[in-house]
Amino acid sequence: MIHSLFLVNASGDIFLEKHWKSVVSRSVCDYFFEALERATEPENVPPVIPTPHHYLINVLRHRIYFVAVIQSEVPPLFVIEFLHRVVDTFQDYFGVCTEAAIKDNVVVVYELLEEMLDNGFPLATESNILKELIKPPTILRTVVNTITGSTNVGEQLPTGQLSVVPWRRTGVKYTNNEAYFDVVEEIDAIIDKSGSTITAEIQGVIDACVKLTGMPDLTLSFMNPRLLDDVSFHPCVRFKRWEAERILSFIPPDGNFRLLSYHVSSQNLVAIPVYVKHNISFREGSSQGRFELTLGPKQTMGKAVESVLVSSQLPRGVLNANLNPSQGTYTFDPVTKLLSWDVGKINPQKLPSLKGSMSLQAGASKPDENPTINIQFKIQQLAISGLKVNRLDMYGEKYKPFKGIKYMTKAGKFQVRT
Repeated sequence: MIHSLFLVNASGDIFLEKHWKSVVSRSVCDYFFEALERATEPENVPPVIPTPHHYLINVLRHRIYFVAVIQSEVPPLFVIEFLHRVVDTFQDYFGVCTEAAIKDNVVVVYELLEEMLDNGFPLATESNILKELIKPPTILRTVVNTITGSTNVGEQLPTGQLSVVPWRRTGVKYTNNEAYFDVVEEIDAIIDKSGSTITAEIQGVIDACVKLTGMPDLTLSFMNPRLLDDVSFHPCVRFKRWEAERILSFIPPDGNFRLLSYHVSSQNLVAIPVYVKHNISFREGSSQGRFELTLGPKQTMGKAVESVLVSSQLPRGVLNANLNPSQGTYTFDPVTKLLSWDVGKINPQKLPSLKGSMSLQAGASKPDENPTINIQFKIQQLAISGLKVNRLDMYGEKYKPFKGIKYMTKAGKFQVRT
């Protein structure tokens, strides 16, 4: 299974390595570094890189590459899912998953990796079980461990490890019983020059934060469950019930977890929440170019489009851009030719625009193609697919919990061609 794990930072240095079966030389990462050099963007490194004697499987999270070394063929998604679990566990333990946090807690990191994989095979990947095995670091615990020489490793086997619901520990108690669910949708789209949609799809997740006493049994139903396509569940969800009734029935893990992720790809179901009017033109033989851009909301059900950020990679021949934004601020980097416009919130009554001219190199030929425009945005309290939670019920416990549901839509790779 997994022989070794290397952690590589943004500047290409290996800052942590862990070996399970046998020590694999760091030189195996040279193949990864070659692939990294060839990639145009950091996230475009191939997830699986074959080498003469190994396979390198990697994920990029928080500007850190997690590179697993495999000697025999295994399903790559299995390894990729495990690497994401490792990152999520670090984030849960340390609050953030950064190079500094990993270096500061290097002992806990090695303890976690030792428990998560046994002889290269996944063993305990549930956060609840790991927290009973290895106590999360606190300042007080660190001081005590330094003085006494003890470790964070617990002395007893976690109660959940032996139960039929290994994701939940027994004897959980809370004074405030609450269950919160976040429906977060990310829209990926390519819009052509005329404003027509070439491709559009939605990647959605439902993240939960459940703090309930005892062993509650929850059911979550939707107004329109048929929208959900290509669904991936947390192991706690009873799949047979979902297949029969389209209702999520589960005993939840304690704390934060991802209940499900889903995919909506039918073009007619994906609403595009923003439109762009653009006029970017270069004249043959002229040292000036025209740049006009206007943004506006559409199909947002009256919800505000916030945190809007527009970026565009202008052609190499552009020396400078002299633009006038109606709101927000813009920057143009004359070296990388990257134009960024921080718009903020779109006011439907007064649409934001960015207009002006571009200076081109004297004698340079007209650029072969117009630049593409990338847009980032957020819309609170809206799931763009139209997914709505109908009700959440609890069985098996007498108390009445506090329940809350929040929706959010944000842009993934949202590109407009000019």
